[in-house]
Amino acid sequence: MNRARVTGDFEALTAPWRREVFAHCYRLVGATADAEDLVQETYLRAWRGFERFEGRASVRRWLHAIATTVCLSALETRPRRPLPSGLAAPFDDHRVAVAEPRESVPWLQPAPDRALGVDDPATVAATRATVRLAIVAALQLLPARQRAVLTLRDVLAFTTAEVAAMLETTPDAVDALLRRARRHLADAAPVPDDLVEPPDRRTLLDDYVEAFTRADPDALVALLRADVELEMPPIPSWFSGRDAVVGFLAARVLGRGRWTMRPTGANGQPALVVHRRTADAELPYGVQVLTLAGGRIARITSFNDPSLVGLFAPDDQADAIRARA
Repeated sequence: MNRARVTGDFEALTAPWRREVFAHCYRLVGATADAEDLVQETYLRAWRGFERFEGRASVRRWLHAIATTVCLSALETRPRRPLPSGLAAPFDDHRVAVAEPRESVPWLQPAPDRALGVDDPATVAATRATVRLAIVAALQLLPARQRAVLTLRDVLAFTTAEVAAMLETTPDAVDALLRRARRHLADAAPVPDDLVEPPDRRTLLDDYVEAFTRADPDALVALLRADVELEMPPIPSWFSGRDAVVGFLAARVLGRGRWTMRPTGANGQPALVVHRRTADAELPYGVQVLTLAGGRIARITSFNDPSLVGLFAPDDQADAIRARA
């Protein structure tokens, strides 16, 4: 078969599924860089085997079968990626001593909406829900094969028989894994009201940016739920309750002119790219992902990792930002 024809056919058939495959890998491993590496490996294996692909399964199913195998192999040697809320109880007093950053922990990472395929406003809420931080973090608590079965069945909607073929197991085994995974994940699933975008989402986000950059804790109080939570990987300490969260931010984070924030989207949620101002420059600092509920902010997850900023930059700025990080 003509190699150029093979290349053209392969690209035409597989390119439409790349973002979906990336999202699948991200749900399983919880890190953007790892997921992209696994997508590359998936497509390399698919390319090498394309001439033997007989079309008995759809291209989509074929790619996801390869991706699942690649991810399960990787997860055999990689620890799970938690958030601070998955490691210890929160503090409700901002005056406590905060633990030192634990750089040795492979923390969960956010993923840009455009990489996950949920950047289109027309994307249904149920689709965006499958990549929310709470769901991805909860998935990391499951054994790897339970993660795979749950995402293949409940997110990607493959049949039990298809999943059994992908994992080279029986339908009964798939059903058993799925029941256990659903039971463990039930507590982390967002309630329907949390999936409804508030009509004033942009206003809420703008008001939060204004209050944060102006260092106005009183304005923040009006935007946060009474039970708001704040976590800041790689710092393992985290806070629960509006008094504790606002008290911590006011005492240790806020400062007029200290921060700049640019709205973006991560994990189907509103997010902010954060830079720290110095006398000479604006330095990449991290990404904040906000969870909204009831028209207010229910959780602030501040990923204080400068290397993440480049992932959320426009393509023509990403290289420069990564160089400064």
